[in-house]
Amino acid sequence: MKIFNIIFTILAVGLIVFNATKLDFDALFQGESFTAVLTILGALCAIILVQVLRISKKIEKLQKKRS
Repeated sequence: MKIFNIIFTILAVGLIVFNATKLDFDALFQGESFTAVLTILGALCAIILVQVLRISKKIEKLQKKRS
């Protein structure tokens, strides 16, 4: 599971970097730039979800250790 988290996070960061090069700051919400903004937001959400999963697994492990 740890390797999955790392790979998924790296892929999401790669998507963010790639789509950041596609941004046109003069027209952020038009055409290809809008698609890049949506993809960046989606990748950020994916990173947050993976980190929540990592933290919940860590909490689960601590609770098992206490019992």
